[in-house]
Amino acid sequence: MLRRKKRTYVLFALFAVLPLVAAVFALPGSGDDATVSRPQASPTPAGTSRAGGAKKQDVGADSAAKTDGARPPGATVATDDAGAPSPAPSDAPSLAAPAARQNAALRHSLVWAFGGKQHRGWSLYLPLIARTLETEAAPDSDDFAAAVSRWQRASGLAPTGLLDRETWMQMVATWQSRRLGSSTYPTADQLVTVPASEFHDPARDAELRQVERETYAAYRRMLAAAAADPSLNLKLKPTGELDDSEQFFKIISAFRSKEYQERLRRLDPAAGRAGLARRSPHFTGRALDLYVGGYDPVSTKDDNRALQTQTPAYRWLVRNSERFGFRPYFFEPWHYEYVGR
Repeated sequence: MLRRKKRTYVLFALFAVLPLVAAVFALPGSGDDATVSRPQASPTPAGTSRAGGAKKQDVGADSAAKTDGARPPGATVATDDAGAPSPAPSDAPSLAAPAARQNAALRHSLVWAFGGKQHRGWSLYLPLIARTLETEAAPDSDDFAAAVSRWQRASGLAPTGLLDRETWMQMVATWQSRRLGSSTYPTADQLVTVPASEFHDPARDAELRQVERETYAAYRRMLAAAAADPSLNLKLKPTGELDDSEQFFKIISAFRSKEYQERLRRLDPAAGRAGLARRSPHFTGRALDLYVGGYDPVSTKDDNRALQTQTPAYRWLVRNSERFGFRPYFFEPWHYEYVGR
């Protein structure tokens, strides 16, 4: 009888303990110190947590969100003061986009400063850019990006193929470094007075129709080459010279004396920097403003310059002026300086 009671008690205790043991083994691990082993989790896709949410990225050069392509060599990610990536401006192309696609956007969206003003894009300067890169490829093409890359490598820049701000400002600096760089005043015997018929405004005073002698001779050679180019469809005299009625390539402004410039300054003290220049290359008599179209021959407004840079005359000058010793001023499509060959 006693043995039967002990057996009953043992069975009762066993049935009471079994649920507790099962409950303990059913509990999940509560952290790094959990000792209960679990089945090995399956690999988690990159960029997500095991709970399915976004995985926290390490702050640093690789912390930018991944997109559909690889970041171009040399590209950097803008960060805020805490080191986290800053949101890109709405007009900025994705850093991971191919160079051709980024150039298509930068062509109109790149923000840069020159002459104390802010400017946007480099589309106005495409003829000069093409000449510099030695390419006729479209700016949104892979060939254009390859030409940019070659120029960058030759200029000591990372060959990303992007015509971004750093590359663009280096290109502008290169153009500026090749200008006349002189304001040496010519002597009277170094100047020649050009016939009124060769000026855009034939009523211009003789004082303002003077050109440095070598510069004028080079201009005449360049004018003859332009007149002989049938693609320009210029109006010519029977002798083959430019007709008096033809406006393209005519001189707008040449030598301007310091006295004349000072008179302008007194008459219009609020005029822009160019109008009030104190060290103008026009003082040398070796700078020529030539008519290349537009609704205003010498307006720097973007819409006017956009018209000018599309004319056959401007494009011809960009391709050929250096053969005759002239170099263009990139910001003014009409301005050419004689530096010699």
